[in-house]
Amino acid sequence: MERAPVWVRLCLAALLALAWSTASASAATIELGRHTGQVDLAPAMQYLHDEPATGDIGTAMRWLDDGRFQPLPGGRTSLGFHDGAFWFHVRVVNRDNPETRWLLVQHYALSDRIDVYARHADGRVAVQAGGDHLPFAARSIRYRHPNFLLTLPPGEPVDVFVRVQSESSMQVPLSLFTLPAFAEAARDAQFVIGAYYGILLALFFYNMALWLSLRDASYFWYLVHLSAFGLVLFTLNGLGFEYLWPGSTWLNDRMVPLSACLAQIGMQQFARVFLGLREQWPRGDRVSLLLIAFFALLGVASTWLPYHIATPVAGAAVLPSIAWIAIASVAMVRRGYAPARLFLLAWAMFLLGTGLFVAVAFGLAPKTFFTEYGVQIGSALEMLLLSIALGHRYAQFRNENERIVSDAKAQLEHKVELRTTELRSALVQLEDAHARLREFSQRDALTGLHNRTHFRDRFDALLRQAREHHRPLSLLMIDLDNFKSINDRYGHLIGDECLRWAARTLGHALRPHQDALLARFGGEEFVVVLPGLNLTAAAQVAEDLRHHLRESPFRSGTYEITVTASIGVHAAGSPAFGGVDPLLQLADQALYRAKADGRDCVRTSHGEMA
Repeated sequence: MERAPVWVRLCLAALLALAWSTASASAATIELGRHTGQVDLAPAMQYLHDEPATGDIGTAMRWLDDGRFQPLPGGRTSLGFHDGAFWFHVRVVNRDNPETRWLLVQHYALSDRIDVYARHADGRVAVQAGGDHLPFAARSIRYRHPNFLLTLPPGEPVDVFVRVQSESSMQVPLSLFTLPAFAEAARDAQFVIGAYYGILLALFFYNMALWLSLRDASYFWYLVHLSAFGLVLFTLNGLGFEYLWPGSTWLNDRMVPLSACLAQIGMQQFARVFLGLREQWPRGDRVSLLLIAFFALLGVASTWLPYHIATPVAGAAVLPSIAWIAIASVAMVRRGYAPARLFLLAWAMFLLGTGLFVAVAFGLAPKTFFTEYGVQIGSALEMLLLSIALGHRYAQFRNENERIVSDAKAQLEHKVELRTTELRSALVQLEDAHARLREFSQRDALTGLHNRTHFRDRFDALLRQAREHHRPLSLLMIDLDNFKSINDRYGHLIGDECLRWAARTLGHALRPHQDALLARFGGEEFVVVLPGLNLTAAAQVAEDLRHHLRESPFRSGTYEITVTASIGVHAAGSPAFGGVDPLLQLADQALYRAKADGRDCVRTSHGEMA
């Protein structure tokens, strides 16, 4: 068969491109730039509720062409509990990102079945399946949230269709990651989760030790509450499926309502014992027992009830259960039971966090960091406060027969406090004196400049900074010419005054260079470090210093003395600057070259004349 002429093929290609763009003109697009590493798909994502759950990918494509997909309601990815399947669509265009392998992550661990279809421009469709009704090993990357590897070639639009069917809450927060960006985000998330479970483990072993030593029932039921709730979050975060039962999709389904029921039983029993409801408020105690019986029956029933019944019922029952504990706490506070105050505060934290979590599950609140992790934050605070409350309760029972500390002990404590205050004051004065002494030891007594010892320490630090930031650093060695003749002719007192004048003049000239370090090196020699200046710039600064000294004669009484200086300049180069002593030696050699060339001049370590 003859091939069609070139112009025919070009027209056909143009018509296909026009049909492609027209068919999905209404589809929102996510563009991946060169520096994009992570992108949230929600702003551009559209959805369609396939209530009978009969549509396949071909049907979904026709629905998209017909414009039946709608933007997410209010931009929320939490849609509550629904029958049937949900289809989600987003178009992704890799503009110029060099990464072609991207990871699509659904940040919700409990979706039953997730099918991902990637339709490329040439009509090819790549299909992947995931969710907690498939073994954990079926995931693209071993991670607690469902994930799928996508190929996104540069310059090619790819239509991503995600079909989710689940008896759990319909939560579909989708993000695209490059593999390096995903590794970094996963590391941060695992750190936060690890810190949370670290807190729970620390509290568990601490209170277990107390229970073994005290045999107080409150500590035992606190351990039950803590363990059961830890199991709830371990399941909800997807860590149970990842680490404990990766091959059992049945257990992963059943563990959500079952762990929730166990946690509520532990909470109610702990509240009963801690608040002493049986003795203090029998009617309230009977309500708590009824709730315990309800959750026990629901936990047993959840092993055979359909997931779409057991999980919503267990989730919806959490709020009234926690609310009842709050009511019982208020009642005990009003009856004057002091530990109930801390207990109520702890429960308020937990109630707030759990309320946010349940609101997200039923689609009543958007999925944000605080709503997603509110239950972890609230429960961590609750566990800490409950541990404190247990200690407070035990201390109250243990010390209920003790009386106020005697006046003699109070007076003794007062005297100790006064003595401690005096000692602290003396220590503060000693530290101030030590600081002044340290500053004094770093200063030259004659000129007030930093001395040679301080200069070497500071120069070493500046040298390290210059190496780390790959910046130049220059060193000036300054020697006042024929200074011995000034001492011989005018006397050492005039000479000392001249040195102080030279120090002030050099310091004034160096004011534009705020990072410069000026010190007296010894005798009539001074040294200057100029961070950030190369050899040429440093030589120009040296010339400015030489002119300042020469053009402003030193005056003392009736004497007017012209002071000149020879200056050697060396710039530490890259990549290796060398140590402090070699750099000083090179600058000193440049100084001697300036002296040999007639003094009152500037010479560099490269033999150049400034």
